[in-house]
Amino acid sequence: MKRYLFIAVAFLGLSAFTFNNLWKNDPAHSQLGFTVTHLGINDVSGFFKDFTVSVESTQPDLSDAVVTLSAKTTSIDTRIEARDNHLKSADFFDAEKFPEISFKSTGIKKAGKDAYKLSGDLTLHGITKPVVVDLLYKGKTQNPMSKKETIAFQVTGSIKRSDFKVGEKFPDGMVSDVVRIKADGEFAQ
Repeated sequence: MKRYLFIAVAFLGLSAFTFNNLWKNDPAHSQLGFTVTHLGINDVSGFFKDFTVSVESTQPDLSDAVVTLSAKTTSIDTRIEARDNHLKSADFFDAEKFPEISFKSTGIKKAGKDAYKLSGDLTLHGITKPVVVDLLYKGKTQNPMSKKETIAFQVTGSIKRSDFKVGEKFPDGMVSDVVRIKADGEFAQ
């Protein structure tokens, strides 16, 4: 009996030194947006309404965080229905053939106070490429409504749509090749 008690105490003692958190985004307080330049003179923005993000870490400072994202291409919203339908077509995202955009991080490096460089594989339009984005940790608090601990991040960066063969018929002067990304998210356990 003493042996089993010792094993149980040892297991609990070791567990106290491990940390495993899975954080999921709060859809009501998160957004995944993008901006392109139209005709070389004007920015046009949109976002994906249906997406999920999770952050898993074994370190309290999130220095080993693994971030995964999934967004439905059919949920694109630029406030103009005709443009949204065109973006969902084979001319751009080909949402019927490629219904999802995904990202899985491969590394995270400190880049300043609360700032990180997040590396990962982005799959868009059936093509997977490595990308690096800026991640800003915006803080931690307790949500007074849910009573859950809540953290927030902001991600910024850019990709080239040509790298993913999105909108190949449309030259850079019509729709910029560079797509700027900005995502804000609140996460709870």
